[in-house]
Amino acid sequence: MAGKAYLVGAGPGRADLITVRGLTLLRQADVILYDHLIAPELLAEAPPHAKLVFVGKVPGRHLLEQDEINRLLIMDVQAGQQVVRLKGGDPFIFGRGGEEALALVQAGLPFEVVPGVSSISAAPAYAGVPLTHREISNAFAVVTGHEAPGKTYQPEAWAALAHLPTLVILMPVKGIATTCTALLAAGRAATTPALAISWGTTDQQQTLQATLATLPAELLKEQLPTPVMIVIGEVVNLAATLAWFNPDGKAQGFMPLQAEN
Repeated sequence: MAGKAYLVGAGPGRADLITVRGLTLLRQADVILYDHLIAPELLAEAPPHAKLVFVGKVPGRHLLEQDEINRLLIMDVQAGQQVVRLKGGDPFIFGRGGEEALALVQAGLPFEVVPGVSSISAAPAYAGVPLTHREISNAFAVVTGHEAPGKTYQPEAWAALAHLPTLVILMPVKGIATTCTALLAAGRAATTPALAISWGTTDQQQTLQATLATLPAELLKEQLPTPVMIVIGEVVNLAATLAWFNPDGKAQGFMPLQAEN
């Protein structure tokens, strides 16, 4: 059987938010290259013969550089293996899935992309924050708060972002003071509601509500565990009414689908 790679989105943190397609492929894999934020329950779904390889990146430490992950992916596919590259969220959204797909194309190897539920929408939803609302927000943008080395601050970019109704910031913690200062300088009101969400969708979920002006100090004080994402905009005020998820109540755990024959 010819080898093939599957770039699979595992979802935002909860094991049962993986897609049916993703779970099916996971159960058929020969090799699983998995990231740091993958729910342990998902790894238990791997077949007994599957080789599990941790290739995750944690803040300040990369077990393997991206080039080495690409090399492992190519090597296992060339060896005729069915390889699942299990990535948090969606593989093509801040997940380097595009880089891995390009490496496979350059090596002349087949692959499939299996989209995943992204934390961009899932974490706010679990915190009771709709990113759009007909009367409040008709648009949103998603940016990273962790720029690649060597990239310089671009005030014109923040000026454009500052006036969108809703802004979602991923990997924001280290640069949050700079981000908030840039948005304020671009004209966003200091009183704009802001919400930090830690470990969204999981039983470890925590939230912290502040304003654009007070958020950096509040985050420094509370030291929320990463991963953290931030939502800025008037939709944040809906959380007081719409927050439905109770992590302390331990939401129903992962219930595997019946294995296919």
